[in-house]
Amino acid sequence: MKRMLRDEKGTALIEAAITVPIILLIAVGIFEFGRAYQTQQVLVNASREGARMAVIEGSTDAQVRQRVNDYLSGGGLATLADDKIAINRASALTASATGSNVEVNYPFQFIVLNPIVRLVAPGDTTTGAPITMKAATTMRNE
Repeated sequence: MKRMLRDEKGTALIEAAITVPIILLIAVGIFEFGRAYQTQQVLVNASREGARMAVIEGSTDAQVRQRVNDYLSGGGLATLADDKIAINRASALTASATGSNVEVNYPFQFIVLNPIVRLVAPGDTTTGAPITMKAATTMRNE
């Protein structure tokens, strides 16, 4: 019986060395994708707020962009340049109705997973590039 225990002396340490990094990677992945989902929700709501402002008669594109950026900053995201917020006030909804379309393009980058991917694929040039998240809303012009 004592001989069996001596032969398996370091197995627990080896098992822990293999499983702990995998468990940590899964936990970090859950947090990172949760942050990505939260960012997407803020983008969707920001595009809705922009579309609501765009359908108001007399509103300018600058006011729409300001409303979108105000919502983004309220949601904890960085504000965007004007070229990342597309506004189209003459979108055709149906044959008889038009709408205003607001599209928001946000560059999202993973905090922990990007360096891990760069460790796995160091020669790939796309591993450090941010992902472009998009949200678009069209509302009917009244």
